[in-house]
Amino acid sequence: MQHELITDWIKTYAEKHNIQALVVGVSGGIDSAVTSTLAAKTGIKTYCLLLPIHQMQSHTDRGEEHIKWLKESYPNVIKLKFDLTDTYRTFASTVNPYVNSLSLANTRARLRMTTLYQIASMYNGIVVGTGNKVEDFGVGFYTKYGDGGVDISPIADLMKSEVYKIGEELGIIEGIMKAPPSDGLWEDDRTDEDQLGATYEELEWAMNFSDDTSNLSDRKLEVLEIYRKFNKKNKHKMDPIPVYYKS
Repeated sequence: MQHELITDWIKTYAEKHNIQALVVGVSGGIDSAVTSTLAAKTGIKTYCLLLPIHQMQSHTDRGEEHIKWLKESYPNVIKLKFDLTDTYRTFASTVNPYVNSLSLANTRARLRMTTLYQIASMYNGIVVGTGNKVEDFGVGFYTKYGDGGVDISPIADLMKSEVYKIGEELGIIEGIMKAPPSDGLWEDDRTDEDQLGATYEELEWAMNFSDDTSNLSDRKLEVLEIYRKFNKKNKHKMDPIPVYYKS
């Protein structure tokens, strides 16, 4: 099965590079639930971190429930929880007034990334990414040097629908399987669809579309426009960093 191949890939990489620990940020969403489970199945010490920052309680509760479920099956799983709200407030106050809602949302992701690497460095570990293919290579729906700052990406070649399929195979808890996808970077309960203007199913279609548009419905044309807008806007995240090479 696909999830067994991914678990073997993670384990092989870790053994090849003498990695002693896998560190995963758990958000209460499907991507981090699947990724942390795949990591746990390797038998390698897996640190699952809850990192709330003004978090919706429902997100944190789902993350807590998932880690509890993991620990019941995998003795190599270690739960760590750090409330970064005060750290976030201090940073926001320090750089005020040079802030806006989007920059502060991205700050949350970057504070979490810093914390994940703090733990990884303590235990000769690596940070395991939780981004899927639509987010990482389609619309660039992640924070540069935030949740995009990882060492390996085990589900980055999986469409969102494929992540859900693996979630079913792994027995991920129902609350996570049914929860609307959300990046958790805002104080309200806005979903990814609210921010993107399209569902992941629609974006998957757009990502694979390369035919004539003349017979498409108005909605499909709108989805294509949404996809192409985000793909173009976020190319700087998905392409290598530009480098000046001396002549």
